[in-house]
Amino acid sequence: MMTGYPREQIRRTLADPRLQEAIYSATGRLMEHRRQVVAPEVLPDYQELREQARRIKEHTLENLDAYLEQFEAQVRARGGEVIWAKDGPEVADFVLDLARRSNARLLVKSKSMTTEEIGLRERLEAQHFEVVETDLGEYIIQLAQERPYHIVAPALHKTREEVGEIFSQRLGVPRENVPERQTRIARTVLRQKFLTADIGITGANFLVADSGAVVLVENEGNARLTTSAPRIHVAVAGIEKLIPRAQDLAVFLKLLGRSATGQPLTVYTSILSGPRRQGEWDGPEQFYVVLLDGGRSRVLADRDKRQTLYCIRCGACLNHCPVYRRIGGHNYPWIYSGPIGKIASPQFQGLTEDPWLPFASSLCGACAEVCPVKIEIPRLLLELRAEIVKTQAREGQNRWERLGFRLWSWVMTRPRLYEALSLAAGLLAGEGSDQGWLRQLPGLLNAGPLRAWLDYRDLPAPGRSFRALWRQRTARVRE
Repeated sequence: MMTGYPREQIRRTLADPRLQEAIYSATGRLMEHRRQVVAPEVLPDYQELREQARRIKEHTLENLDAYLEQFEAQVRARGGEVIWAKDGPEVADFVLDLARRSNARLLVKSKSMTTEEIGLRERLEAQHFEVVETDLGEYIIQLAQERPYHIVAPALHKTREEVGEIFSQRLGVPRENVPERQTRIARTVLRQKFLTADIGITGANFLVADSGAVVLVENEGNARLTTSAPRIHVAVAGIEKLIPRAQDLAVFLKLLGRSATGQPLTVYTSILSGPRRQGEWDGPEQFYVVLLDGGRSRVLADRDKRQTLYCIRCGACLNHCPVYRRIGGHNYPWIYSGPIGKIASPQFQGLTEDPWLPFASSLCGACAEVCPVKIEIPRLLLELRAEIVKTQAREGQNRWERLGFRLWSWVMTRPRLYEALSLAAGLLAGEGSDQGWLRQLPGLLNAGPLRAWLDYRDLPAPGRSFRALWRQRTARVRE
């Protein structure tokens, strides 16, 4: 079932102590910050806010067609334009056409998982446009020519020394390892980009249907410059980002910062609706909102799994996931990593793309406990696993696995045979024990799924069986 997963790449991650420390310490800090700001004594109505946020998302998706039409009408009433895009190429085609018509050469871009999802920057760069990420973490990742490692902290895996080396090599500046000075270097470069950019591209944390507003939440201020300095602003958002009313925004703002970084509220919250109006000093001359489907309508059609679209991209599930905290972000096949990636990727890209992904989970439930919109991730993982098994069975895959389970079933219904085989297996396994732990099986047993199981786990060496212990206990009672 785990065929196709990046075994060697994961092993390299697990064997890298520097990377392990970077992942564990960064996610640990985010976990602790979140824990402090959602404690009952600090936010008594936290659980009520989670339930309210879930109900708002559920209602919005139930009536998404009406809210999308309302949003489009409100954007146009305020001088903006709404563009409907089926997939990434359609988004790129629109932006490319806009850039060419506007004689634009430089585009600045704020942090956006949706544009990462469709590879928008890479598509534009392939057509010889200069596109610059302006979020500090995303800028570091762009210079390093990597993809984000984390939904909220894209450069989580980089040390200050590595950042200093990247800046020195790519920007031609003296190597600097002090974070504050590194930030100053990036700010100097990016400020010039803002001042000369023709188009600013952003994502959207929320889209407000009753006002046609695009809501951006950030800590650095780069999104505000991206939306106000260039003469054209393009916001790219998935259709699931809708919320009905401005009043609903307060619920999500109380949850997003706390869940993402442990802040009661992020530093900047921008509510944008349309281009610059007469008498206003800043803002774009043209304002576009690109609404992306990108597989979302397919997910929406499944009433049970559509809760995947509730996600507000806070990253809390990544920080609390024992699997993500060991293997990091780059071992996941798509842009979304961690628990949310395990349920989003198969639904957006198809069950056959990376069938191992929903199985890479301990089902501990930590992700569901911290999700601010109460997505039932463990249950969805189990449903996806079942669908994948059925799909592979129809395609004739995993014949040996099915044969193995049939054999297991046959043995389990024959108690005497089961007991004899258990005794033999215990004796053989005991030969491979090391200081009370089973790290590999001897001989031919150390192959196939048993070997794969022990690749990442040590088990207690087998002792006396339950049946033997029971016989001993009942014999004592009779005496």
